[in-house]
Amino acid sequence: MNQGIALTGAQQAGLVLLRTLVGWHFLYEGYFKLWRPAWSRTGTPLPAFTAAGYLKAGSGPFAPFFRRFAEPPWIGAIDVMVAFALLAVGLSLLLGLFTRAGALGALALLTLFYLAAIPTAGVPQPGAEGAYLFVNKTLIEAAAVFVLLAFGTGRIAGLDLLLSGRRARLAPAGEATS
Repeated sequence: MNQGIALTGAQQAGLVLLRTLVGWHFLYEGYFKLWRPAWSRTGTPLPAFTAAGYLKAGSGPFAPFFRRFAEPPWIGAIDVMVAFALLAVGLSLLLGLFTRAGALGALALLTLFYLAAIPTAGVPQPGAEGAYLFVNKTLIEAAAVFVLLAFGTGRIAGLDLLLSGRRARLAPAGEATS
């Protein structure tokens, strides 16, 4: 249990399911950016993934800051860092390994993604699924990750739980484990 809070089995399963789904989303986004080229309508591969379009199309008060990073020499490093960060966060959450660090990484990425494109129009936008005003899927996913962080889901199920059990077995008698 988590800091005196007794969770039911269904609550624990729900939290682990949420962590698994968010982890899969991050992992697949990173995989796709690194190893799956985009394809044009003519059937020819497009250049490798780049965040330049997202950064250039930014909106909100922080958009000018993010637009600076859409150009060389920054964009190449940002493209690689984003893809690998997505992979690392996804693996962490999916496996329940270093879950706290993975959730903090997810929050950092989602915060950056949100600040780069704060939805302020409030009307349907081209290429978007709906009309967003301040609250969008990125912000909702960040709230979900905050819940995962607050409940320490790595201690419910995952490799963190196995590692903490192993640490407890290896600790000398009378020595507290964290």
